[in-house]
Amino acid sequence: METALWIVAGLLAVMYLVSGVGKLFLRRETVAGVASGAGWVLDFGPGTVKFIGVVEILGAVGLVVPALLDIAPALVPLAALGLALVMAGALIVRWRRREPLIALLDLGYLALCAFVAIGRA
Repeated sequence: METALWIVAGLLAVMYLVSGVGKLFLRRETVAGVASGAGWVLDFGPGTVKFIGVVEILGAVGLVVPALLDIAPALVPLAALGLALVMAGALIVRWRRREPLIALLDLGYLALCAFVAIGRA
């Protein structure tokens, strides 16, 4: 179980780190053009997209670093819970945009975040 938690947390951390850096440092139009499912960024202001990017970066760090350094490992489930909330918001956006297939992917990310949150609690 411990190995599965590390693998899932590590993969999620990489995914959220890359995603967050893109949202933080690239223009919204660039982000929307990079991936077919990223058109939602044009529905939000640049500040909101950058805020989501910062939250994703902090969540990615929080998934791995506290447990790796054994300093405040209680932060790991909190980071996973925070990212699960981000994905819940993403599900709402996908539902409103009528993107059910991408919503299923977001639901998968939410489930993986919940797995880490519960496993590390």
